[in-house]
Amino acid sequence: MADRITIARPYARAAFEEARAHERLGPWSEALQVAAEVVRDPRVQSLLGNPRVTPEQLAQLVTGIAAAPLGDEGANFVRTLAVNRRLAYLPEISARFDTLKDAAQGVADVTVTSAAALDASQQKKLAAALHKRLKRTVRLHCDIDPALIGGAVLRCGDLVIDGSLRTRLDRIAYELTA
Repeated sequence: MADRITIARPYARAAFEEARAHERLGPWSEALQVAAEVVRDPRVQSLLGNPRVTPEQLAQLVTGIAAAPLGDEGANFVRTLAVNRRLAYLPEISARFDTLKDAAQGVADVTVTSAAALDASQQKKLAAALHKRLKRTVRLHCDIDPALIGGAVLRCGDLVIDGSLRTRLDRIAYELTA
């Protein structure tokens, strides 16, 4: 997986720089997401490896569906990917582009895994506390894992805050047996 991300990174960076220069981060993000969905389709995947299909035909297919709102810049980007046989990397390019876009706009995605569902007021309080700590706008993604017993685990990129009862019990058990 690391190889795909490594290959996708410079393309995502180039798309991001182009979109930021023209203040079109939103449209580029949407177009890349649609293009990523196009290349995930099994019918299109079979075309990506087919030697009878030219890069120009593949570029026209993806551009016709996804990159049309971006104009010439988007079409050139898709054409470059097709010529370099990198259309299959569009899902990784799209994900990396969105990461760069969120960082530029000061948005952090935080996954909250809790033992029980969080109600709206708990989510609001948690988002406010995280906004204060991270100094970014927080977008919460809530999951439920009853195995945590109580508490929650928060993940934002490399930052992990584990306040689960399961981890505390494991720590106590370790200290008692050590």
